[in-house]
Amino acid sequence: MNLLAENLAVSRGGRPLLAGISFVVGAGEALLLLGANGVGKTTLIRTVAGLLAPAAGSIRIEGGDPERSVGEQCHYVGHLNGVKASLTVAENAAFWGRYLGRHDGLDAALTAFGLASLRDIPAGYLSAGQQRRLGLVRVLLAHRPIWLLDEPTVSLDRAAVEALTRVVGEHLAAGGLIIAATHAPFGVAKARELALGAAATA
Repeated sequence: MNLLAENLAVSRGGRPLLAGISFVVGAGEALLLLGANGVGKTTLIRTVAGLLAPAAGSIRIEGGDPERSVGEQCHYVGHLNGVKASLTVAENAAFWGRYLGRHDGLDAALTAFGLASLRDIPAGYLSAGQQRRLGLVRVLLAHRPIWLLDEPTVSLDRAAVEALTRVVGEHLAAGGLIIAATHAPFGVAKARELALGAAATA
């Protein structure tokens, strides 16, 4: 499977933000989007996810499911964790599992992000880093080949970053693809970098 963007242009609020963006991400590869705040990393990721329409250019998948759109083959985790404070850790994860169509693997997903011992704690009592980990649990409940991660390491301590690195590594080893906007590269193998702020190719 390959995810391809060709001569992509994206806008925000009707204002041109990026143009001439081309990249290819293959199975087992990660592409890290780098650049200053406001340069368009989040907008580009949201465009790949199908949440925004590109102003120009195209995004397509080679070797994916021909019956599903690009966005339907992606799982996007943005800045917001999508956590309900009054629900427990396990209840939050179970909700996302049902929403994403997966009814197994909940315990393994919580364990992968170091949350198994907190499963019965209301999410409102979690620290910012624990809530971020709970938000990231969704990638293991989605069963989608392409992960789109927007600043995934925000609020994470070193141990949590290492847990994320392991999860990401397993996804790539299984042939998954990742595009991540990040200020802090987190040891992803087979990662290339795309610096935004000017016409770019990766």
